[in-house]
Amino acid sequence: MKKLRFLAFLGASLGTLMTCSRALAQDASEWIQLFNGRDLSNWQIKFTGYPLGENFRNTFRVEDGVFKVSYDEWDNFDGQFGYIYTNESFSNYRIRVEYRFVGEQVTGGPAWAFRNNGVMLHTQPPASLALNQSFPVSIEAQMLGGNGSDERTNGNVCSPGTHIEMRGELITQHCNNAVSSTFHGDQWVTLEIEVRGAASVKHWVNGELVLEYQGIQLDPTDPDAQRLIAAGAPLALSAGHIAIQAETHPIEIRKIELLPIAAAL
Repeated sequence: MKKLRFLAFLGASLGTLMTCSRALAQDASEWIQLFNGRDLSNWQIKFTGYPLGENFRNTFRVEDGVFKVSYDEWDNFDGQFGYIYTNESFSNYRIRVEYRFVGEQVTGGPAWAFRNNGVMLHTQPPASLALNQSFPVSIEAQMLGGNGSDERTNGNVCSPGTHIEMRGELITQHCNNAVSSTFHGDQWVTLEIEVRGAASVKHWVNGELVLEYQGIQLDPTDPDAQRLIAAGAPLALSAGHIAIQAETHPIEIRKIELLPIAAAL
């Protein structure tokens, strides 16, 4: 009888494992690969001071199946911030980015941009950026690396042309720190972000929840946001393109994938 009960338990356990495996496989199959591992098709590039579509100094590229922000063709930096945007706009989703910082910052890059890049959420359409606009109106989930000794949180949020809310309070400070470890060296790091329209955003770094905020909205005092508002954009920022920065430090990305999720009720 004990043997029969054990076999029944074993069979039920294997059945549960098989069900979980099928669920995981189904979940994995639903992720959209925004980066195809071959080229930059389905993306649009914009650099400060240059027209949409110009890949200034071949900064964004794909080599050996890796998406790269590279500065090996630059002599120095003179305000040419770059962004590469998805063709599509998204509202409710999870996005997962696996990245690492490599090499040296380009000469002339600002000190704050050392091992500093970002995933830009709910960005304005790339065609709507002014020629000399430095940063798209968006929410930035920061990818940050340490200098080898000092502490530096990762997965912070910055808000060019936008505001957020935390614990029911409007936050107008441009950048707000997450609660995370510091990641020194050239190690691979996974940043995962859950976005639910304008309602809420959560950041995870290597599987740990490090930041939550709500109430994504345009900043009516910001000149770039004012242009969008004048064109009819609502204050609540519930959707937009996704972009990866080129903010003066080389970075490699081996995965950019997105999972659409149901809108919050």
